[in-house]
Parts: sequence; structure tokens; C-alpha cells
Amino acid sequence: MPTFTREVRVRAPFDAVWEFHSKASGLEALTPEFMGLDLLAVRGPDGEVDPDVLETGSEIEMRMQPFGVTPAQSWTSVIVEREANDGSAYFVDEMRDGPFRLWRHTHLFYADGDDTIVRDRLDYRLPLGGLGDAAGPFAKVGFEGMFRDRHKRTKRLLE
Repeated sequence: MPTFTREVRVRAPFDAVWEFHSKASGLEALTPEFMGLDLLAVRGPDGEVDPDVLETGSEIEMRMQPFGVTPAQSWTSVIVEREANDGSAYFVDEMRDGPFRLWRHTHLFYADGDDTIVRDRLDYRLPLGGLGDAAGPFAKVGFEGMFRDRHKRTKRLLE
């Protein structure tokens, strides 16, 4: 299974970076406008609508329509793991319904003095069976641009 990883140093306190990424508004802020992201519903594990924090069991239903011209893609992600300790934290979202056969995104955060290291790890499988498997390693080119943009936005918003 292909894996993509990327990390960035954010010159901002760990607690601020962790809090930002723990909210649906963080996802909206990190998604480029051209992706046409529309959050349709955000529910906490107890069914609470628009929870303050995306805890384990939270579900995000969204639709994306890149450039406003491609067919809209529906996507449902669930936070399947979330843990915070003194100076480190992580959460994992998995696609339950959407365009990939597998999408497991691990978001890791580490305090490093006054800075925070943000590391993304993406385990994925493209659609189209064997053809998708053959093309899987090449998807990293697209992911690199997407995560580079997300990390630039993180720095711009939090530093």
C-alpha cells in the first residue's frame, strides 16, 4: 500500500497548533478555495452537530468540486483515533465513503521548544483496482503539492 509523508516546522506553540487542527474550521482554512470544499455536516461521537472539537468518533460529511467544473465528489471522514499528551498529539481520520479505496490520514504534532513539528502520513489506495494500484506511487506528485499548500497555510495562519 502506498504511503505519503510530509512534515513542517511551525513557529507557533504546540497547544495553538493542536487546537487549530482539532476543529472542522481548521480543515476549511487549510483547503484551497479552488477545491470547492463544502462541509455538509459535522457531528460529534454523540451526534452533537458542529462540535467544538473533533473527538474520536466524529464524522465529517463534505463535498468537493475542484475548480467548480469537475463533477462533485462526496466524502465522509471519521476520526478513528485521537490522543494528546504533554508535548505530543495525533489524530487519524479515515475515509468511510469517497473516491479512494483507502484513505487513512494520520496527523502528528510534536512540541519542539517554542515551535511545533506537524507531520502528515497518508496511507491510501487509488480507485480502479489493479490499475489504481499501478498508478498509486505516482499519486505522490499530487499529494506533495496539496500538502505543501496545507503546510504553507498552517504557517501563515499560526505563525
